[in-house]
Amino acid sequence: MRKDARRFENWESNYAAKLGLGSAIDYALNIGLDEIEAEVTRLADMLRARLGQIAGVGLHDIGKRKCGIVTFAVAGVDATRIESGLRESGIHVSVSSPVSTLIDATRRQLPDLVRAGVHYYNREAEIDALVRCVKAMSEQGA
Repeated sequence: MRKDARRFENWESNYAAKLGLGSAIDYALNIGLDEIEAEVTRLADMLRARLGQIAGVGLHDIGKRKCGIVTFAVAGVDATRIESGLRESGIHVSVSSPVSTLIDATRRQLPDLVRAGVHYYNREAEIDALVRCVKAMSEQGA
């Protein structure tokens, strides 16, 4: 037995994970990376536009080129309440606390934010459902 840390090395390899990664790469390349990017951008832009039409909803994404992650807050409604309300409707989001981006959050005085991420497999009907739920919670919390 070796006397250094190499004695703890695992001699096996996770072949299932490697095969899964290869399949995921093939799948994405078959769809087309440019097509995936275009659809994610389209859906995220749509979500931002629709959330931006709701009174009391503040969008907090910055930068010239935005990704599929949409961060927002609802005035008068705690982000964890939004998260749980959406979860009850089968919509999964997360809450991003200012401590996860301390410098930026402090500089911009950000509250806890709801973090919704779209992907190419999402449908407009799913965005509509998320927006309806946020609007209802916004109206209840106002």
